[in-house]
Amino acid sequence: MSDLLERLRGRGWRMTAQRRVVAEVLDGDHVHLTADEVHARAVAKLPEISRATVYNTLGEMVTLGEVLEVSTDRRAKRYDPNAHRPHHHLVCAQCGAIRDVHPSGNPLSDLPDSERFGFTVSDVEVTYRGVCPNCAAT
Repeated sequence: MSDLLERLRGRGWRMTAQRRVVAEVLDGDHVHLTADEVHARAVAKLPEISRATVYNTLGEMVTLGEVLEVSTDRRAKRYDPNAHRPHHHLVCAQCGAIRDVHPSGNPLSDLPDSERFGFTVSDVEVTYRGVCPNCAAT
């Protein structure tokens, strides 16, 4: 059973066949799928699952705080099941591959008071951009 499935069960979330398949598709490290990619993989496991069910299930998981919605560019949102360990993203500027990264330090403390403009900062999202090894090799 995946960590995401365990977390959802622990919250008492009713586990239908459709919800289970969506959670299984999202299982793993460095998973950042679009809703359409989740749907395509879910259909391979459960042919009758609808696109609407996938979108609704992803929305519910985001609302529960068990999946993150990630926007690294102007393209489709991606869904990240790594919702409980703070991390940033490393994105390939050519192919769009995304990896979770865990740099040391606290980016909240890196913003000086003079640059906070009176804001009480509670969260930071950092996206590192570059070229992945596969794209660099071509």
